[in-house]
Amino acid sequence: MRALHTAFIPDTHRGAAGKEMNTPAHVIFAAAAFARPYDRRRTFAAIAGALAPDLSLYLMAATALYILRLPPGYVFDTLYFSDAWQQVFAIDNSFLVWGAAFGLAWALGARNAMVFTASALLHLAFDFPLHHDDGRPHFWPFSDWVFESPLSYWDNAAHAGIVAPIEMGLSLLFCLILMRRFPSWRSRLLIACLAFVQLAPVFFWAFVFAQNAG
Repeated sequence: MRALHTAFIPDTHRGAAGKEMNTPAHVIFAAAAFARPYDRRRTFAAIAGALAPDLSLYLMAATALYILRLPPGYVFDTLYFSDAWQQVFAIDNSFLVWGAAFGLAWALGARNAMVFTASALLHLAFDFPLHHDDGRPHFWPFSDWVFESPLSYWDNAAHAGIVAPIEMGLSLLFCLILMRRFPSWRSRLLIACLAFVQLAPVFFWAFVFAQNAG
């Protein structure tokens, strides 16, 4: 599906626009790993932790697009790669930062905080091998080195045509597992919505660029 949705994004925006749209997959994977029925705090911690490494991008992009009214090409092709934005991404995508947070949560015996930080680490573990030329310095602050993977979940030039269907298939499989695990209709409705969001990223970006065209 990454290969499909990039076909609907203008060439000048594909490099940045696709980068974080696998956030629903991160939520699905973390929920499958850590969420438990009848334990809302643990489930919330799992979902929040999966979202945390991408949260800064969404907040900054939303501010730039909808408050400052900047064109999406400038936001995703210029601001995204600016030193200021990349510094923020280095902090919230660091294995060392999240690893230290997990260690602190473990030392304090804070179970839900451990789930939160473990979910964030799982997010980074999936990001690390699936970013070709748009990776992050995952070992900040000790190193600014960025791993350039031969694989990408969105870039067709780096085998997204293979990676994306695998990601999509796993996401749907885990959604089915979550459906069986969570019996309430509300939970299942939320899981179904999450699956839909994972299947339909193209509609989100079509809306973004339509609203900000010109």
